[in-house]
Amino acid sequence: MENKNLDRRRFLSITALGAVATQFAGFNILQAKSLQNNKIASQNSVTGLRTFAIKQVRTPLLDIGYADEGPVNGRVVILLHGWPYDIHSFADTAALLTAKGYRVLIPHLRGHGTTMFLSEVTARNGQQAAIAKDIIDFMDALRIKNAIIGGFDWGARTANIIAALWPERCQALISVSGYLIGSQEGNKKPLPPKAELSWWYQYYFSTERGREGYKANTHDFAKLIWQTASPEWKFDDATFARSAASLDNPDHVDIVIHNYRWRLGLAEGESRYDAYETKLATFPDITVPAITLEGDANGAPHPKPEDYAKRFKNKYEHRTLTGGIGHNLPQEAPQDFAGAIIAAAAMVRQ
Repeated sequence: MENKNLDRRRFLSITALGAVATQFAGFNILQAKSLQNNKIASQNSVTGLRTFAIKQVRTPLLDIGYADEGPVNGRVVILLHGWPYDIHSFADTAALLTAKGYRVLIPHLRGHGTTMFLSEVTARNGQQAAIAKDIIDFMDALRIKNAIIGGFDWGARTANIIAALWPERCQALISVSGYLIGSQEGNKKPLPPKAELSWWYQYYFSTERGREGYKANTHDFAKLIWQTASPEWKFDDATFARSAASLDNPDHVDIVIHNYRWRLGLAEGESRYDAYETKLATFPDITVPAITLEGDANGAPHPKPEDYAKRFKNKYEHRTLTGGIGHNLPQEAPQDFAGAIIAAAAMVRQ
């Protein structure tokens, strides 16, 4: 009976998410605007406002929802989204890459979209190693030996970790804001007041008031982050709603709150990830070919490129994008992100 109830809960959750997404599936709104109305018009949608067809695959802990675009025998690219975003940050990037013959896999991270836990008793853990291991398990479930891996925000950190701990699984890395591996010990060091101000939501989430506030106002909270992290990006309500539907996942709040509390040492991780976290606390170098990207209008906390360049020990290039590109770089500048994927692929010996 417990399994039947769990399956019913998962079915209802997926159905609810799908219903919201379907509201926007019929839209075909070209995002291109005149240069007078949008400084970054040249980077706007090349596909219109579409939603991905979602597949599901089971791993030891999760039933992962993911998009699978392009030819099945194409060179595999895995794209990882951030918070509070979802797989649709890569809608245009995927179209550009599949046109070049790549197979593009875009999983919903735990706590997002149709990715659900298989067991009610599994900890709703948002620590960095847990999310990275999810992607390794995802690759194993799909029998993907290795792939080009790219991401931003949580997704960039996850891609960094895979490249550092499992370099044999990562052909090349594309990372927005560069090297983002952290540790609880490292996070004990206070930052200058201006930098601490940028992390206001992390401290908000450390309180029960913050948990309840995020639970009650998830979509409004996410929209505020979108606006402050990308102050020059002119997204519309339909674009936001397409991704915000993924935040209605029943585990979303727990995962987000645990992620930020864990960073500050206010929440415990799981022992199954201790060995990974011990290695990550040494800030391991990235030894696979890599391209890092940064937008010139990124309003979210991020390191300076010169501070992390030394972490990349193989073929390496940094690109700073101009024209008002913010934190959600793949969605704001899909041509540039797809171009970085293709350039990184060329760095790898076949």
